[in-house]
Amino acid sequence: MAKRPVHVVPHEGEWATRREGASRVSDTFSTQEKAAEAGREAARRDQTEVLIHGRDGRIRERESYGNDPCPPRDREH
Repeated sequence: MAKRPVHVVPHEGEWATRREGASRVSDTFSTQEKAAEAGREAARRDQTEVLIHGRDGRIRERESYGNDPCPPRDREH
């Protein structure tokens, strides 16, 4: 079973990592940069995606570490 993507989100004045669908955060960090690095490490380890959100909650960056279609799908269709 594939691991769920990791989200980096604002949380109570700090930044946190949270698995998609989870009701609780995994870890909290003082900066978005530290949370993003932890999210990337978890996504690399689990061969899934990391989605980094801005302060407004919208996704601003997305990185994938495995299970990509080969060849990649054509995004124009």
